[in-house]
Amino acid sequence: MNILIFLLQVLAQTLSIYLVVLLARVLLSWFPNLDWSNPVLSSVSAITDPYLNAFRGIIPPLGGLDLSALLAFIALQLMQSLLGASIATLSAGLAY
Repeated sequence: MNILIFLLQVLAQTLSIYLVVLLARVLLSWFPNLDWSNPVLSSVSAITDPYLNAFRGIIPPLGGLDLSALLAFIALQLMQSLLGASIATLSAGLAY
């Protein structure tokens, strides 16, 4: 059971890191003159675009604004909350 809690904590930390990378990607998209062929920027794009593309299919850009990132952040936060609740429940179960 301790291994399961550890793995869930690693997953929660990974989601936190991904959230930061996603935020960086969204903020960088505000600068149209960036060279996306830069290895760092292309890596950030390669990591985040598949996730964002899933939400772009749900919410198309409206008037040049890509609101799909907002839904993507909400979904990640929901996953983090559910994961945190699962970790807390499992940890409380071990205390007994």
